[in-house]
Amino acid sequence: MTKFLHKIFPRSAILVLVLLTLAAVVGFAVVGHLVTRYNANQQARGRRLYAQGLADLNSGNPNQALEELRAALSCDPNNGQYELSLGRALRDTGRLDEAESYLESLWQRTPEDGTINLALARVAARRGSINDALRYYHNAMYGIWASDVDGNRRKAQTELIEFLLQKNALAEARSELVSLAAWLPPDPVLQLRTAELMLQAHDYGDALAEYERVLRLDHGNAVALAGAGQTAYRAGSYRTAQRYLQAAVSANATDANLRDLLASTNTILRTNPFARRISDAERNRRLAAAFDAAGQRLTNCAQQRGISLTTVKPAASSLSAPPGSAPSLVSLESRWLAIKPDLRRLRYEEENDLPDVIMDLVFSIEQQTALDCGAPQDLNHALLMIARNPDTADE
Repeated sequence: MTKFLHKIFPRSAILVLVLLTLAAVVGFAVVGHLVTRYNANQQARGRRLYAQGLADLNSGNPNQALEELRAALSCDPNNGQYELSLGRALRDTGRLDEAESYLESLWQRTPEDGTINLALARVAARRGSINDALRYYHNAMYGIWASDVDGNRRKAQTELIEFLLQKNALAEARSELVSLAAWLPPDPVLQLRTAELMLQAHDYGDALAEYERVLRLDHGNAVALAGAGQTAYRAGSYRTAQRYLQAAVSANATDANLRDLLASTNTILRTNPFARRISDAERNRRLAAAFDAAGQRLTNCAQQRGISLTTVKPAASSLSAPPGSAPSLVSLESRWLAIKPDLRRLRYEEENDLPDVIMDLVFSIEQQTALDCGAPQDLNHALLMIARNPDTADE
């Protein structure tokens, strides 16, 4: 081969070719080394800028932080953590379109990443988009997490529930809460938070069940006792509310709200003429007291509204409410006067339908006067609460 090269090229040309080849190899090595050093320097600079950007974010200097995070990403364009942090910072400063652009780019590369989906879910929540929030929060819940998988999934679902409650999407929130409660560990802190969210979603049955789960683990938990009492009260199950509120007040006698709620519950239970295990005489006494209280409430409300009831005459046909719109105070007064003479017949067993007629009128008066004259007090308040929950008041 050498002889062949010698025939084609002079010896000096061969030497030059070898030297040039060696020079090229050395040159490539030097350039490679310089590129490596340059990249290392850029990455080191990116780390410094990234750390400074996070520090400025924490110290309340978002504009400076954004510049530093952008610069860090330009130093290391393939660093997903820098891109994620920049997207989060843009989101938290209200630059939602830019944030979504960076985060969507990350999502395209790793759509199953729980952290990225959670970041996009928070952008959707900032926009108020229920559909997008549901999509990305669900992706986050069932996505891949580097650590604490269950904890991160609970966190994502809880955030979704709080967002849905904020948007008054109660049906969707209840659905998520049922799912969340199904896989909660026996942890009173998590269960109490879930029960509180159920209460906000007006899911009283499940909220009470969750508070009771806590009490099975921790019988004297004052927060759970109070929550169970308040939940049962809102559900209209006043006997259950009484039991829990009595225990809650015993555990925390200084809580005025609990004492007031217990007092209201006791009044409701003492007032309810349809309570079980009371004598006929006691039932009749309660019916008469309710009828008189409703009549006085009606008179007071009419005076407050400047409506005269003095010319109203009882009408035999007014025992039932007229069809159509809500009854007026005048028509309610007419019905009240028509029923009043029949109270003396309560003692007779054959008057089985009269208690229902009386209480139907009492409930109508309490509901209409609450609309016309505001929330009632004491006995009238108790009657209004029974009117809202007549079937469960004694449970």
